[in-house]
Amino acid sequence: MTRPPAPTQVASPPMRGLPLADERHQERADAARNRMRLLEAASRLVAERGAEHVTMEAVAVAASVGKGTVFRRFGDRVGLMRALLDHAECEYQETFLSGPPPLGPGAPAVERLEAFGVATLRHLMKYTDLYLEAEQCSKRRYAVPARAVRVTHVAVLLREAGVTGDIELLAEALLGYLDTALIDYLRSERNLSAERLEAGWVEFVARVTRR
Repeated sequence: MTRPPAPTQVASPPMRGLPLADERHQERADAARNRMRLLEAASRLVAERGAEHVTMEAVAVAASVGKGTVFRRFGDRVGLMRALLDHAECEYQETFLSGPPPLGPGAPAVERLEAFGVATLRHLMKYTDLYLEAEQCSKRRYAVPARAVRVTHVAVLLREAGVTGDIELLAEALLGYLDTALIDYLRSERNLSAERLEAGWVEFVARVTRR
């Protein structure tokens, strides 16, 4: 008796669950590229119009994406401005955390504190419009990670310099001098020179660290 042929085995379609590792990596890479594309478009608009005139809609048009994409990526306009500052802020932090002295490690604490203020003033003057746009919310501006890094750095240098008292509040007082809006006002409305502001910082440090 001849047996009927065995039925042909048909492969089952693959189950779709979590994406494979290479797919997840591709998704992350695509997301990073899209984010950079949006930031590049925003940077061009800031250079052309000034930060105060850049809207989420304008960035979407410049990047050829929907407005919702920009909002999903950055949350709101303040989030976009802060994202634009990320790269510059990282480079700036690198100079005082691990750069050459006297700004970086290796110099006496007071010298580092003086150099920190001068470098910060120059950094803020370069990116004033972006910082002002990113700091529109008066409470959120004090809680951003970049500012926390500065507070910690100044407090560490004050302790190394042998300063006593409420170090946390002294650090906040010093950083009050390095407020973006204040620097912009002193420069644009009071016509104070960058050199005068830098000299004022050095004098302020001398008074605070005098024991």
